[in-house]
Amino acid sequence: MPGGRLTQQERQQIALGVADGLAYAEIARRLDRPTSTVTREVMRNGGPTGYRADLAQRATERRTHRRGQTAARSPQTPPPAHGRDPEALRAYEETFTTVLVQSGMPTMMARVLTCLFTTDEGSLTASELVQRLQVSPASVSKAISYLDGQGLVRRERDERRRERYVADNDVWYQSMMASARGTAVLAETARQGVGVLGADTPAAVRLENIARFVDFVSESISRAADQARDILHPKPEGTPADAVQADTAQDDAAQADRAAADTVDTTAAATDTTATGPERG
Repeated sequence: MPGGRLTQQERQQIALGVADGLAYAEIARRLDRPTSTVTREVMRNGGPTGYRADLAQRATERRTHRRGQTAARSPQTPPPAHGRDPEALRAYEETFTTVLVQSGMPTMMARVLTCLFTTDEGSLTASELVQRLQVSPASVSKAISYLDGQGLVRRERDERRRERYVADNDVWYQSMMASARGTAVLAETARQGVGVLGADTPAAVRLENIARFVDFVSESISRAADQARDILHPKPEGTPADAVQADTAQDDAAQADRAAADTVDTTAAATDTTATGPERG
């Protein structure tokens, strides 16, 4: 199986295969390349609907040139941890970023999120992001503001009081719940149009159908997110919060017992008085 970078001729064959509707695995088989190579090549160069061999070739040349400049500026950059292949890691980060961009996320925001997802620490500071991505602090700040607004990252302070940006499992849950809330708002807005357009009109019926569909999807997302978090990332037992809740529950139970006992005593006293009756002179 040949290694190294794709040639311009191979890119032309990929473009023909994509245009013919061939699966990536079939294109890779014809080129005697891994399927992941073809998938990555197409996804980071316009996707299946926009891939062009000449543009992909020029984009690769530009990336190679930028990497050379970055290496010249940062000769002391440490190698990837755990013995990872730096070329394979860089290629994967580009693929992940491209998939995020294809889903509608702006490029810089996608690059920052990919960087956070692929770091072992699980969090980075602004200066670390600037160094890793070789971009300006303003670009990082803008990207973080966007991701924070979408619920995809959260901010926290470390022991040196530096602000760190985190993309962990709970953040992903919060993002899904934010998406569900946004979808619910869309449903409510569509339903408002029913009253404006008239309940019996075709347009109103269409909006009501939209609202019902979106409501169903929003509720399904919320339930699925809750279930996934409970199953995949259960909270550890015996946390301080659990202890506080247990103590509170015990206090409430004790108060309820005391109140019940007082009620019994009062009722018994009243019964005794009624049974004895007033004394006669």
